[in-house]
Amino acid sequence: MNLISTATVIVATLLGSSMALPQARRLYSTRRVEGLSAAWIGVSVALNAWWLVYGFAQNVWVLIPVSALSVLLYLSIGAMFIHTTGWASLRQMFAAGVALGLLPLGFLAFGGWVVAGVVVGLCYGLQLLPAVVAVYRSDAVEGVATGTWLIALVESLLWLLYGLGVADVALIAGGSSGVVMASLILARLHVVRSNAIAARWIRTAQ
Repeated sequence: MNLISTATVIVATLLGSSMALPQARRLYSTRRVEGLSAAWIGVSVALNAWWLVYGFAQNVWVLIPVSALSVLLYLSIGAMFIHTTGWASLRQMFAAGVALGLLPLGFLAFGGWVVAGVVVGLCYGLQLLPAVVAVYRSDAVEGVATGTWLIALVESLLWLLYGLGVADVALIAGGSSGVVMASLILARLHVVRSNAIAARWIRTAQ
């Protein structure tokens, strides 16, 4: 691993470890959940658990700390979300987490870790899909932390570059899908918040 690859993976690991932190802080301080998805929280726990296992199985040690910390952060977000919205949201989190969590198992059984790793990488897009759907279905996005998705965009881009450098198809798939999904969310946040600012200016002018 050359110096550039080493620096890339270190930065990506640090960003990945902190991705969920802005969302956790925003939810803790505001208790606002508009634009947030319970399913996204559930699948985020499941997928980061898969990345943790993949890191051990394939000796991709750089994935282990970021995945372990991410599992803990998403569990914390889930606990705060349930505290804010009630226990009914736990069923959504659990169902989504189990559904995504079981998906790579068949590929692991029949294709080994190489195939399962690609599926886990592609599942990163599925992990973020509930968040994309929720933010596009809501006209109020006060519960969504922009910082989380900026971090997700940069982190995904770095993992994509690192995956290309080491020819790891799982990391390439995960990085690519992450870039697309994070970009979609950031675009929606920009549009909704720009419209809200414009509406306030119009009301003030009147």
